[in-house]
Amino acid sequence: MDEKNYITPAGHERIKSELLQLLNHDRPEVVQVVHWAASNGDRSENGDYIYGKKRLREIDRRIRFLNKRLEFAVVVDNAARKTGEADGEQVFFGATVTYENLEGPDSSKQTTITIVGVDEVDLDKGHVSWVSPIAKALIKARLGDCVKIQTPTGPTEIEILDVQYRY
Repeated sequence: MDEKNYITPAGHERIKSELLQLLNHDRPEVVQVVHWAASNGDRSENGDYIYGKKRLREIDRRIRFLNKRLEFAVVVDNAARKTGEADGEQVFFGATVTYENLEGPDSSKQTTITIVGVDEVDLDKGHVSWVSPIAKALIKARLGDCVKIQTPTGPTEIEILDVQYRY
């Protein structure tokens, strides 16, 4: 995995806190249960031991994954865009964009999305990955621009109504 893992400061903090929770709380707790279960003797039918070992493997796998994600993480801080020191009307990673469909059955419908890292995607909150088709179409566009995007029903044109940097 040589590709950079772009991430917002909030997303980076969330991954770090999950990793620390696994390392400092969850894993030691499971190790203690496995140790206790192993001391009971026969391990072949010992549910606590078998389940504990399985849970330990799952935790270790997640720890390795999170370490890898953090190793390649590039935290993108838009502090200059938030304070107005840099152009806050152009769409880049971390932007919250409100756009309106100009064509199709959803014409005049306004949608708000936030462009975030692949580890932070949450469609219920409107967080889309920077590698998604909508984000790729919006990046480098400016407030007021009309952008063509490819949708499952065909090409559609959208207009950017608002650009903000919250993260």
